[in-house]
Amino acid sequence: MKFLAEIEILPKKGLLDPQGKAVLHGMSQIGLPQVSDVRVGKFITLELEAGSEAEATKAAETASKKLLANLIMESYTVRVKAL
Repeated sequence: MKFLAEIEILPKKGLLDPQGKAVLHGMSQIGLPQVSDVRVGKFITLELEAGSEAEATKAAETASKKLLANLIMESYTVRVKAL
């Protein structure tokens, strides 16, 4: 069965996010001073074959922990759905 795993990776709360700060500064420059915080991260999709949603989730978790996210500085969220 085919699945789509969506992985969202963001800097951990409390860590400096220079790209987010630059975007936040830009928000006031384009007339959006009401934006109070910006976090910039990565959004990754994986299409994979698995016997179940649980197996697909496990594979996406493994990919996130071992390759996609720097667990010292980043946190991640995995969502899986059948295709």
